[in-house]
Amino acid sequence: MLRIALIPLTLLLLPLATINPARADDVDVALVLVTDVSRSIDDSEFRLEKNGYASAFTNSKVVDAIRGGPAGKIAVAYLEFAGTMEVQTVLDWTVIRDKASAQAFVDRLVAAPRSFWGRTAISSGVDQAVQLLAESGMNATHHVIDVCGDGTNNAGREITAARDDAVKAGITINGLAIINDHPVSWTFAHVQPPGGLANYYRDNVTGGPGSFVLEVHDFATFGEAMTRKLVQEIALGRSTGRLAAEP
Repeated sequence: MLRIALIPLTLLLLPLATINPARADDVDVALVLVTDVSRSIDDSEFRLEKNGYASAFTNSKVVDAIRGGPAGKIAVAYLEFAGTMEVQTVLDWTVIRDKASAQAFVDRLVAAPRSFWGRTAISSGVDQAVQLLAESGMNATHHVIDVCGDGTNNAGREITAARDDAVKAGITINGLAIINDHPVSWTFAHVQPPGGLANYYRDNVTGGPGSFVLEVHDFATFGEAMTRKLVQEIALGRSTGRLAAEP
């Protein structure tokens, strides 16, 4: 005789993520890199962004910081954004625990082709990063979105709304504002808003506990700034984990 198991209606109404969530890994930090590939970023600047990420993740300071955490590892995903409908997760979740896993992540990152050219919908990038974190399956003590870009949000929904939704979900958003000191005329207001791009990021993009903005005045120093940022984020993840463990 065929037996049919009945699932309680209350269980059916729960979001899928709350039904026996898979915990693929315990990590100190779950980090989404949200990277601007809009039309104000030319090909040479795009390569410098990639090289900056590569130099940061393989830097001994970053690797040592990762290994020094309670879990001794972090999870990283990488996505690129331009216009509203131009958002792509280029690299899904990768666990980095040592130099070899960091190098493997970097090799895939550098080899990936550019996704888009378009306007600048920072909000769309943040929204997809929030979704990635929600679906990651990672048991992380600290959830972070890193937004890297050279201009203001000029497409999609208001960036402050996306920022506020992320912060309400317990996510910290940090920023790396790349300052274009010699913009062409048609991008001037976009890359140099009143008060400067770093202040724009502080007021509109970043938020959450311990959030911060680093300012870079040329793409060549991107790797150095990214290294400082990663070390700070991993250190905050360690302190968050210690506080959570205290009775």
